[in-house]
Parts: sequence; C-alpha cells; structure tokens
Amino acid sequence: MLNLNYKTILKVALPLMASSFIQSIVLLTDAAFISRYDKTSLSFDAVGNGGLIYITMFMALVGLSDGSQIIIARRIGQNNTNAIGRIFGTSIIAHLSLALLLFLFIQLVMPDFLMSYSKHKDLGRLQLDFISIRSYALFFALFTLSIQAFFLANGKTWVVLIAALINASSNIVLDYVLIFGKFGLPEMGLKGAAWANTISDGLAMTFLVIFIIFSTERKTMQLFKHFSFNFKSFLELFKVGSPLMLQSFIALATWTVFFTWIEQVGKFELTVSQNIRSIYFLAFVPIFGFSATTKTYISQYIGRKEFHSLKKIQQRIQLLTILFLLFFFHGALFYPEFLINMVNPNELYSEKSAEILRFVAISIFLYGTVSVYFQTINGSGNTFASFIIEVICVGVYMLSAFLLIKVFHLDIFWIWSVEYIYFGMLGLLSISYLYFFNWQKKIV
Repeated sequence: MLNLNYKTILKVALPLMASSFIQSIVLLTDAAFISRYDKTSLSFDAVGNGGLIYITMFMALVGLSDGSQIIIARRIGQNNTNAIGRIFGTSIIAHLSLALLLFLFIQLVMPDFLMSYSKHKDLGRLQLDFISIRSYALFFALFTLSIQAFFLANGKTWVVLIAALINASSNIVLDYVLIFGKFGLPEMGLKGAAWANTISDGLAMTFLVIFIIFSTERKTMQLFKHFSFNFKSFLELFKVGSPLMLQSFIALATWTVFFTWIEQVGKFELTVSQNIRSIYFLAFVPIFGFSATTKTYISQYIGRKEFHSLKKIQQRIQLLTILFLLFFFHGALFYPEFLINMVNPNELYSEKSAEILRFVAISIFLYGTVSVYFQTINGSGNTFASFIIEVICVGVYMLSAFLLIKVFHLDIFWIWSVEYIYFGMLGLLSISYLYFFNWQKKIV
C-alpha cells in the first residue's frame, strides 16, 4: 500500500515524469530532424499531422490500459491478488482485439478518408506514407500498455522509465540514421522517421516482456498461474475501461480535427501550430506523470475505504504538479523563441509561434490544477461520469474552434484561445461532480 507522504508520491511520479520527458524529447527530436531534412516544412507538417492520427488511435489503447490499471490497483488495495492474473490476461486479449481493429481502419479506411479532407494533396499523401508505417506499432503498444498498467498499479514506475529510456535512445539514433541515410543505410526522410518510431516501440516492448517474465511480482501474485481470459473480468474491464478508451480517443481525435481545420486555413498557420504542438508536450511531462499517480493513489485508498485521505492526496499532488510545471514549462513564458527555434529553425515561423506559445502557457497551469480532480473521478472507477464530462468539454471546444476558424476567420493567435475554454470547462465540471454528486456510492 502506498504511503501518503511527499517522498512516496514523488517516488511513484518521478519515473513517470521522466518517462514522459523522454517521450517529449523523442517528439522534439523527430521535429528537429525532419525540419532540417526538408526545408519546405512539408514533411514537418506531414509528420505532425500523421503523428496526431497515430496518437489518436494509440490513446484508445491507453484508455483501456488505464481501466486495467485502476482495477488492478483496487484489487491490490483489497489484497485480492488472485484476481490480478485474470485481469492481466483479459487486458492483453482486449488490447489485441482493439489494436487489430485500429490497424485495419488505418490501412483500409484512412487513405480515402484522409485524401478527401486534405486541402493540400501533397501533404495528405505524405501523411499516408507516415501513418501506414507507424500503424504497425499498435501491435507493440498492446503488450507495452498492458504490462505498464500492471506495474503502474503496483507503484513500480521505474520499470516504465527504463522502457521509455530504451524507446527514446533507440529512436534518436534510428531517426538520425534512417532519415538522413547514415552508415550505409538508404536516405528515407519521412518514412525513416516512421520506421524509427516503430522499431524503437518494438524494442521497448521486448524489454517489458522479458522483465515481467523474470519479475518477483510474477511469482508473488502468481501472475501467469491465473493468466486467462475471463468473461467476468472482461465485463469489469469494459465497464471501467471503455469510457476511458472513448474519452482518450475523442480527446485526441478532437485535436486532430482542430489541426485539420488549421491545415485548411493555410500551410503557414499549420506549421506555426505544429511548432506549438511539439513544445506543448513538455508541459505534459508533470501532468501525465501526476495524472497516473493520482489514479493509482485514489484507487488504492478507495479500495481500503479511506475516503478521508482523498482531499489530502489531491492537495499534495496539485502542489507538486504546479511546482514541476514551473520547472519544465517556464521556458514557454520566458524564452519561447529559443524553444521554437530548437524545433524548427525557419525564421518565417518563429515570431508568430513564440507569441502564441507564450499566450497559451498559462492555460497549461490551469490544466495542471484541474486535472487532479478529473483523475480523481477516473481513479474512483466512475469512468462513465468522466466520459460524459469529456464529451461536454470536447463539444464546447469543437464549437468554439469552428466559430473561431470557420465563421469568424480569426488570426491563428486567437484560434489557440480554445485551450482556455477546454481546460476551464474541464475543471468546472470535474469539481462540480465531486462536490455535488453522491459518487462514492458508485464505486466499483
């Protein structure tokens, strides 16, 4: 059982933050290499938009793994270790089924769909080149996420960190080698970036599979002895995980639509927005790290019926989130030009990108504060409620974006104000649910 002092919270969260930071470095490296490979920014935009499509599909798998994490953490809190193997086995089968569906959608449906809505067909074709290769990583992700959910539920987050280190280090090397054609390998450009991402995902998965086979948890929890597909466990996973899966998918799909609309405004606006998106992920380092920590803590303490500790969990994680946001993301406020030039050195886009990055930076601190309340709802297992909140927020976000882009035709600077609308609505609805609804009676 996890202790509630700051030291233990950080022990759980820091490896997750380091993992998120490493993934952010991967995104920055991809952007930096591609922007220097293709001076026209065409490949840069294609990797950005194609990457968003892949992440949208990937986040559906993440939502399902979050459900697995919540249930396993609850059973640990209840000291019901016999159920964990069944949940773990069921999670892998469920992830496999979903990954196969998403892969077939990308390969069979996405090409016609993507070319039909792309205003710039050359950009659309490059996106297809990227996403068709990148989609193979979904089969690596299903094992990676299932195993990560198991270790996150146990609070053994350093395992996730090592997997991220393997992923990042191999990706950076492969990016350089395959994009530019080094060490006798062919110059592959955008396709090289896609293969680098995919191969590095496979290497990280291989580590996690080997690690769990030889882990002490496999023995103490008799993980493989009880490993099976269990229909009752599937229904439980579906009840908790399906709202999270849809929630994650919808949230990223909304951002994909947002960038599609910006592409229809113009290539300049798209490149500026892709610059911001690349830097944005630095802010998600502490937010993602403490979000996963919140779910684990909330779920374990609810499993022990210690509801009186939840407020203290929220307050301590909020404080730590803001402090680490100041550390990771202060550059967006004080030297945004430097960050933008790291990603894309083309001076044509620097000034506008930096101006918008500074403008939206405060919205991230708002998100860091309110995300703890939202993750409390997820950690409690009331994932249908969090799904409804997400749907409402996304609806307001999309309506606002449509009005700003399609109706009022505002400058790209003001279009990005939708971030304040989304994060503000997320906080308002999450706090209202926790304080005005009798959610504790709906605990899984």
